[in-house]
Amino acid sequence: MHKPKRKLGRAFALACERYEALGVSVDLALRRLARVHVSLHCWQGDDVGGFESFGAELGGGLAVTGNYPGKARTPDQLRADLEMALSLIPGKHRLNLHAFYGEFGGKPVDRDEISTEHFRNWIGWAKKNRLGLDFNPTYFAHPKAADGFTLAHRDNSIRRFWIEHGRRCREIGAAFGQALGTPCVTNIWIPDGYKDTPADRKSPRERLAESLDAIFQKPISPRLNLDAVEPKLFGIGSESYVVGSHEFYLGYAITRKKLLCLDAGHFHPTETISDKISGVLQFLPEILLHVSRGLHWDSDHVVTFTDDLQAIAREIVANGYLDRVHLGLDYFDASINRVAAWVIGARSLLRALLVALLEPTEHLRALEAEGDHTARLALQEEVKHLPSGAVWDYFCESRGVPAGGTWLAEVKRHEKQVLSERS
Repeated sequence: MHKPKRKLGRAFALACERYEALGVSVDLALRRLARVHVSLHCWQGDDVGGFESFGAELGGGLAVTGNYPGKARTPDQLRADLEMALSLIPGKHRLNLHAFYGEFGGKPVDRDEISTEHFRNWIGWAKKNRLGLDFNPTYFAHPKAADGFTLAHRDNSIRRFWIEHGRRCREIGAAFGQALGTPCVTNIWIPDGYKDTPADRKSPRERLAESLDAIFQKPISPRLNLDAVEPKLFGIGSESYVVGSHEFYLGYAITRKKLLCLDAGHFHPTETISDKISGVLQFLPEILLHVSRGLHWDSDHVVTFTDDLQAIAREIVANGYLDRVHLGLDYFDASINRVAAWVIGARSLLRALLVALLEPTEHLRALEAEGDHTARLALQEEVKHLPSGAVWDYFCESRGVPAGGTWLAEVKRHEKQVLSERS
């Protein structure tokens, strides 16, 4: 670690004393946090636009609001913005790509024709920056998804089209894993559902299960690619019925041995996914976690340091799940600087994990086992006031990124010198 500034070092030393009095090793917590890899989502940088030439509307129940200047319009611009964001986030992380972010040379390459060749520049960029890549088939913003159905469509030819897209995406994910030496998580989410009450809930789910089985028919080594499936409660245009519900995909993931993706914004507003993590990990070896911030009906606000985020981080850390949970961000906000949105979300998640790593968990569990719930509650409240901020600032400084809010000056400089020049 780099030597911290003197003032920061004094604050850090005092914080260490407080934590060590409770039996918490700050050094161990920092070393563990340094091994966490968060997968940043490419679609925050360009408002889920992608680089295809079909001109189809976003659709699929997805909507991006805002028109903040400077959005990325080319792959090179997007990569430059990602490099800016990554330089302000402590640690080494990953990038999550959607399929329609391939580089197609201005040619109309349809989704059932994409291949690894369309992502060679992304692989080269990831190698250069020592990043892992994750992947998503894109089941929206396409004429064959215009009616809101894809893998569960009643038309066989449309289903076959989307099945082939899924197969090719798994192959691309495996190529990412082979080239970069770290498994790619390839996650399937589809928009299929009905706006109003359906007469038949069964048949679309039967078709979806058959389509997924066809996509996953070819075995791919988990050393190269990990398959994940993602449920949702509802979406715009699918308020009454979503084919790929939580219950459907939980059963599918368990029986087919796939990762279940839990998205923090894909459940009822009164739910938090923190309670679900230990439930599903009783039956699944690993899960994918999409960290977003649900607000009212919308699931995709920039991640902030909320109670819900801290509860998620605490559930992962306290139960020893860090090696079983793949962490990724998933939101899009075009009302603020898009690079800042990446930095705010990633730093918030990492800081929540640090707070969890600094918790005197064994002490709390011992009190609970003794039946001393009074002392447990009292200690839980005291922990909230411990000086985790000083430890976080030290971690940032030691990893060569700005502590506190000073990172924003770098983003503003990037905005003035780079983003403002874009038309």
